[in-house]
Amino acid sequence: MAGMEHARTPGLPFMKMHGLGNDFVVIDLRHGIEAPDAATITAMADRHFGVGFDQMATIAHDDEVDARLVFFNADGSRSAACGNATRCIARFVMDGTGRDRLRLRTDHAVLAAEDAGCGLTRVNMGPPVLEWRDIPLAEAVDLDHLPIEGDPVATGMGNPHMTFFVDDPGGIGNFDAFGARHEVHPLFPERTNVEVAQLIAPDTLHVRIWERGVGKTLASGSCSCAAAVAAARRGLTGRKVQVELAGGTLWIDWREDGVWMTGPTAHVFDGVWRG
Repeated sequence: MAGMEHARTPGLPFMKMHGLGNDFVVIDLRHGIEAPDAATITAMADRHFGVGFDQMATIAHDDEVDARLVFFNADGSRSAACGNATRCIARFVMDGTGRDRLRLRTDHAVLAAEDAGCGLTRVNMGPPVLEWRDIPLAEAVDLDHLPIEGDPVATGMGNPHMTFFVDDPGGIGNFDAFGARHEVHPLFPERTNVEVAQLIAPDTLHVRIWERGVGKTLASGSCSCAAAVAAARRGLTGRKVQVELAGGTLWIDWREDGVWMTGPTAHVFDGVWRG
């Protein structure tokens, strides 16, 4: 009827961001918004009926650092680390405050982030986890040579990783099947991220990504860090590595104080979820 006003159902404000196509829904809880439940997370993750994302991140107040971040995979499971989302949120907070350095708390650690210039953002993902119990693995094994066909490396970056080094990425066959099979390998009781890495120069890796609870992604910060750390441990590269991903390039620098990751970010749009 002309002139009739339709009431609008209050919704959940969100931001859509990505780092090299590794995409996120980010919800800022600092303005009184309630955190979404598991059903909402999985509904929003659907790329046909929802918004679509690889991970969701929430931003909350923290009395000791600049913000607290919590990450969720597309299947609703919680993740302690998400490097590209951390960089995206760091850029958002820096742009909003005018600052060029931040400290952000995650389930894994308090991470330092900074403006790297030229539109790039850098975050210290912390030291790699190199103790089998803490990755975690189901038993004590040689982390540099796991007893798994293909001789992968195990690394923790706040989440578990299994990195394969190959001369020909096509030699593994169907990548989706390969990633899905290894994600649930019994050596990893909490499942694992899977990287297939090819050395293409003394300081450059080409990496394909399968993320735990997500599937194949165009990029991943923690996976790139894990692959770079694994390559250095194997003696294939030094500690400073360029990682080429389907979505673009990240620069990884394994320093004494942690694994620093540098790359671009994008804040694509803002929206309101009314599902």
